[in-house]
Amino acid sequence: MSKILIRGAKVLGGEPQDVLIDGETIAEVGTGLSDEGAQVVEAAGKVLLPGLVDLHTHLREPGREDSETVLTGTRAAASGGFTAVFAMANTFPVADTAGVVEQVWRLGKEHGYCDVQPIGAVTVGLEGRKLAELGAMHESAAGVTVFSDDGKCVDDAVIMRRALEYVKAFGGVVAQHAQEPRLTEGAQMNEGVVSAELGLGGWPAVAEESIIARDVLLAEHVGSRVHICHLSTAGSVEIVRWAKSRGIDVTAEVTPHHLLLTDEMVRTYNPVYKVNPPLRTERDVMALREALADGTIDIVATDHAPHPHEDKDCEWAAAAMGMVGLETALSVVQDTMVDTGLLTWAGVAERMSVKPAQIGQAQGHGRPVSAGEPANLTLVDTEYRGSVDPAGFASRSRNTPYEGRELPGRVTHTWLRGKATLVDGKLT
Repeated sequence: MSKILIRGAKVLGGEPQDVLIDGETIAEVGTGLSDEGAQVVEAAGKVLLPGLVDLHTHLREPGREDSETVLTGTRAAASGGFTAVFAMANTFPVADTAGVVEQVWRLGKEHGYCDVQPIGAVTVGLEGRKLAELGAMHESAAGVTVFSDDGKCVDDAVIMRRALEYVKAFGGVVAQHAQEPRLTEGAQMNEGVVSAELGLGGWPAVAEESIIARDVLLAEHVGSRVHICHLSTAGSVEIVRWAKSRGIDVTAEVTPHHLLLTDEMVRTYNPVYKVNPPLRTERDVMALREALADGTIDIVATDHAPHPHEDKDCEWAAAAMGMVGLETALSVVQDTMVDTGLLTWAGVAERMSVKPAQIGQAQGHGRPVSAGEPANLTLVDTEYRGSVDPAGFASRSRNTPYEGRELPGRVTHTWLRGKATLVDGKLT
């Protein structure tokens, strides 16, 4: 593989430096590096980050290839600057056996746009009744370390306790979709003023917060790790902050859309804003931003949830829940966190690469931009501003809430172990 010299990039938003890639590895970082024998990428004014890592992606394959495939999903990931994604288990069949997780893992290896690490189901068929083959999935070629019934909550406290005990043996983590099902029966949006005015079934914050409170206490009791998926309320932030102050081994994620959008959007009755957990209030959004800034929330995860046109272009009550997010995530984070002064680009790297790689044990990802490290890198034109056009997405689905919205920043290049997967904004 030829050498690549990234010239004059602001590494983690700092002073301009040159970065020389030789094969799969960063060979040298400095100023005035020789470009002899190297392909040169002029990066003056652009920010260079370690390749992004998404701990929460729905790739839909096997079973819902009309929404997304591993190929289209990883192409979308590369377009958004991601070099590794963790694929959720709610496929058809469910990824609750070694065979299914290995299938997803091998598809990721074949397509090569980013690394794909399958997440195994906690329970058989996501039914919440019986633990899935956690040990077999961990010992498989896929080496599963993260387990989640995402899309559904592990609401049985005994099952959740057993899962936490089981994964503790090999240093795994249970990622909980915190939603008390009895409190959200028939819910269509956040419970509050807007839901009352629109006459839509309310989804109370306590449905999320009560599960998080239970699970951090279970994690403390067992001495195991728990991760909270798509945290969305101010109350949830306070519970996680309290748990961390007690030394409980809990981590949490927030989605880009929960950092930007509010339940006021639902007044349009446009199903593109229908998501699980629902869009919350402005107060919640501000609390989430502050918690991400101060480290109470550890990471940003996209919850990329593709759906075919017919599943979203219908009346609100019948529409599927979810939004695509891989290709817009970094722009939304720049808009809500960097351009507002809440995070530096080094902070973005920590929350969108380093920490998610650590939580999910993604080897070779989230590493420093320094000599000897794997060349998993993302180059961002932070001065760019443009309207989101889903027609140009690499994802098979187009259910973005940002169509026509102007957002800052654009990923121009992505390298996976020194191989360019995105060049000048175009997939290779």
